[in-house]
Formats: sequence, structure tokens, C-alpha cells
Amino acid sequence: MNFNSHRSVVTCKNGCVACSQPLASQVGLDILKQGGNAADAAVATAAALNVTEPCSTGIGGDAFCLFYDAKTKSVQGLNGSGRAPAALSLERVKRDGFDAGNPIPVKHGHSVTVPGAAAAWVDAVEKFGSGKFQLSKLLQPAIELAEIGFPVQKITAHFWNKGSDLLLDPANTFGQDMLLNGRAPHQGEIMRLPLLARTFKELGQHGKKAFYEGRIAAAIVEAVQTFGGVMTIEDLQNHVTTFDEPISIDYKGYQVWEIPPNGQGITALIALNILEGIDLKSMKHNSSAYLHTLIEAIRLSFADSTWYCADPTKVHVPVAELLSKEYAAKRRSLIQPDKKLSDLCHGEMPGSDTVYFSVCDKEGNACSFINSNYMGFGSAIVPEGCGFTLQNRGNGFSLEESHPNVIAPNKRPYHTIIPAMVTSSTTGELLASYGVMGAYMQPQGHVQVLLNMVEFGMDPQQALDQPRLCISHLDRMMKGSLDCVNLEEGISHQVLEELLMLGHKVIGIEGFNRSVFGRGQVIARGPWPFNPSYDPASLVYWAGSDPRADGMAVGF
Repeated sequence: MNFNSHRSVVTCKNGCVACSQPLASQVGLDILKQGGNAADAAVATAAALNVTEPCSTGIGGDAFCLFYDAKTKSVQGLNGSGRAPAALSLERVKRDGFDAGNPIPVKHGHSVTVPGAAAAWVDAVEKFGSGKFQLSKLLQPAIELAEIGFPVQKITAHFWNKGSDLLLDPANTFGQDMLLNGRAPHQGEIMRLPLLARTFKELGQHGKKAFYEGRIAAAIVEAVQTFGGVMTIEDLQNHVTTFDEPISIDYKGYQVWEIPPNGQGITALIALNILEGIDLKSMKHNSSAYLHTLIEAIRLSFADSTWYCADPTKVHVPVAELLSKEYAAKRRSLIQPDKKLSDLCHGEMPGSDTVYFSVCDKEGNACSFINSNYMGFGSAIVPEGCGFTLQNRGNGFSLEESHPNVIAPNKRPYHTIIPAMVTSSTTGELLASYGVMGAYMQPQGHVQVLLNMVEFGMDPQQALDQPRLCISHLDRMMKGSLDCVNLEEGISHQVLEELLMLGHKVIGIEGFNRSVFGRGQVIARGPWPFNPSYDPASLVYWAGSDPRADGMAVGF
């Protein structure tokens, strides 16, 4: 998987979609051309991505979005993450033989929280949509793709095959529904998902009740309980999307927005606050000095977020304190330019697989949207007659009794998927709608792509093309995992050697293993680098799509 070609940034005037699947990008663009706004097109794109990339995303997972309203110049947040079943407690998990040393397996009913994506799609259209489209019309392109069939893209085929073992498990009775003749489809083969089309039709016709009550809900509950879970119909019926006030920080005149906890967007904001007081421009891009500084800031931010980030309706999350400039200065002072921090822990507070895509419309609205199963196919548990897999977000909980993110009834877990947005700190104008998918890589990608643009003057495509670093992790981000740094092919061997001398444990990554660095999409309001004195009437969209995925940015 060599990146040896050039892709120019896409510039367009009337609307733009950037996502990881070309067919899904076109679905969203068609909705924009028909008069839909960014939210309408985002939901249509999310459904099309479920069809074309089910090994990353789907209606059996969760979703978040940030919506920029051009009329009010405001950013609003939607949290479509599900909660643990009412009967799922730490005591129950321990009784079933699991604890911090023996975590819940990926394919166990306890790993499945209530899927929030279906409700998020409905609520996003109702709250942010143009009012011109019924949900059924927005889902129709995805229904047609699922029924008629679509050719599978190269990178998707690779990861579909990688996750197919869980679907082939004889205990997973309906796993074959996600396969082609008993195997993962190959690149270019036509894949059909008629059962998923049926699910979409019912959601389009009957709204949330179609998913959280009746046939689909019963199938979900039966599947979860078959694999040892305790989910009930009542857990599904009680699910609600929340509209959460986004959190943000000012980074040198750029207001960077994220979804608040239980999402990990606060990790990116903590890191940016730390980095704001350092002269990054004087360091050569991706030099050892620059990467060392990023690594330490990211390690410090994860040390905080992996402890404090939890469901704020169940425990106190000190957001204001974590995002204060004073706290950032204290954490920044810990960074040493000549060696890695050896003793890393969270600060003390006073008192206390995924797809990402972006859509912008001709009115200047933007929707930064992310939808995920979590680990590839998630739990890979397939409800009968539904055509999708269930997520495994329950693995995001801690099984340590004293941890703020400890598993508990009706609680949302620490969530890795995070959309981002950037506005002008002075005028409120939209500057960029962007994100980088990939578990714990996501806040790291947010920081690196943004710095590529605002510190080093890269356009969105150039910013996504650059090789990245990733603080390592396995299924969870734990204290020990903050010590290992993955470096992508393209960063020089000399830089790798210099980071080793500073005390970092460094691993070079290439080929399909580059998936650890995530896949991003960016739509910026340009020109870029942004010039605040530029005539607003002449502003156009500048869009990029990550070369690590199959996708593309399209506009009109």
C-alpha cells in the first residue's frame, strides 16, 4: 500500500462531501444537489457507508455529529452513543468471570451497549435537516445499493476479510448474512445486503419505533442474550439521543470544537492547549524535536482523559478545569526537550472501526459526522433478519471499581469516536469541518492534521497526506500503552533513531498496518491557509480525503 501518487485538494463552491467510500460520497452529493442541507446529506452518506463499508460502521453502532449553522454561526452537538443495559453491573460482570485482568471478550453480549446510530440519524434530520426530505428518501440510495449490489473497494475488501473470522464462527448463526458465498467479498466483486435494505426501509417508514421496538428490537435482544448479555426490549425503548453543548478551546485564533465527554474529544483539546505555548513553527515539520513535543503533549492528554473521561450524568467530569489555560501551562512545564517523561499520570483536579465524513452545503452549513461499530465489525453479532452487526462499545468501560468510567447500569462508556470543527475565534465563521477515525488515534489525528494546516500552511489534502505518529494501544488505552510510539513510513529513519535516543519506544509501520494511523476527511472554507481579510463572497470549499482509505472528496 504505497502512497506514490498525487491528489490535489478539491475546490468547489456549492457543496462538498468527503468520506471513505466513493459511492457514499456521491450519494451525499446527490442530496445536496437536490436541495438538501449538510445534515440531510450526512445521514444519507452514513447509511450508504453502512452498506459499502460494514466492516467499519453501521446502524448497529453509535454516531456523533457537530452541526454548524451558518445563519447563527453556532456549533451544536449530537451524542448518539448508547448506554449499558439496566441489568449490567460490575457485580454481574464479575459473576460471569470477567474483571480488569480478564476483560469482557469482543464477542460477548456484555460488550454490546444499546445501538444509538438509528436514533441519531432520525434526530439529526429532525433537529438539523432542511425539512425538505423524509427520512425514507434519504435512505433510498443506500437501500438501492444494498438491494442491487455494489462493487467492493480495495481497502474495504482487506478489512472485511480481516474481520470475517468472527462472522464465520458457527455460534454466530446469522454471520453468513454479511458474507458472500461464505467468505468476505474480494475487491471488485458485487455484494448485496438485502436484509440491511429491509431494516432501512422499516426505519424510513416508521422512524425510531421500527428499530427500538418490534421485530428489529426483538432480534437484537435475542442475539445479545444468546451471547450471554442481559439487554432487554426496555433498554432499547428507553434509549434517547442527547444534544450536548460542544466543548472548545481557542488555539491561536482558531476555535476548535469537540463533543464533550463521554467522548474523547477533550483529549485533542488538552493536547492543543499544551502545544499552544510552544513555538512549533520553528521546528521542522515531522522533525524529531517536533514529534517529541507532540508525543509528550499527547501522552499527557491521554493520561488525563483515560482517567477523567466518563459519562457526566453518572460521575463528575472536570471539563472546565482540564481545558483551562492555567492547567495547560502546568502540564506543559512537565515536557523536557531532551528526554521522554518517565513517570506519567493524570493531573489532580481541585475538588475532585469507524467511519468519519464531512459535509458542507451551499448555505455554508456543515455537518461533521462519525459513525462506528468500534472494533471492525464490532461484536460481529448479527441479529436475525437485520443485515448488520452490533457494536462492542461495552469494551470501552473500565472494570476497576474505583475508576470514573467503571461499568454500571444505564451508563455510557468512554467513547473513542469524535467529530471536530474549527471556527474563527473572532468572527465565528466556519473554517473547517474535519475528523480522523481510528479508535484512540482520533484525537491524535485531530491534533496532527490541524497543526499541519494552521502551523505549516498545508491545504486539507496535503495535511491528510503527511505521515503520522500514533501513541500505541491494543483494545484499550492503558497506562503502559502510552509508552510505545508508532511512526508511519515516510518519517525518516534518522528521526526514528533520534526519538529512540530521547527514550521513546518507537516502531515503524507500513503497508495495510497503516490503518493504525486512522483515515481522515477535511472540508475547509478557503482559501487555505485562511486569510481573514478575504472577500466572504468569494469563499469556496477546499476538501481533502485520506489516502489511507478508499474514499474521495467530491463537490459541485
